[in-house]
Amino acid sequence: MAKKILVVDDDPSIVEYLVSVFEDNGYATCTATDGGEALEVAKAEKPDLVTLDLEMPHEWGPRFYRKMSQDPGLKETPVIVISGLSGIHLAIRRAVATINKPFEPATVIAAVKEAIG
Repeated sequence: MAKKILVVDDDPSIVEYLVSVFEDNGYATCTATDGGEALEVAKAEKPDLVTLDLEMPHEWGPRFYRKMSQDPGLKETPVIVISGLSGIHLAIRRAVATINKPFEPATVIAAVKEAIG
């Protein structure tokens, strides 16, 4: 069974691009456009990994991460931060990788493979 990645980003073109990259590499995907929606999707879908934008409307990435890390069923889920903000490596210290936008798909896939195979 394919490993599942939750893509959290408010930019529909980024979401679509990441979903196609992941699916082309054999991963299943689910998506959310902000932190509030992402928590509900994560609880329902139980992803193997989350890619997380930091700056989103309604509820931004670090707040979602705090809530996710308090959920016993989700707290061990690895997170890759993908953001255009500077200093992103400081936002979520337990992230398995931080990738700046714009990004190369090979960089993202390499980080995913290192985190979940």
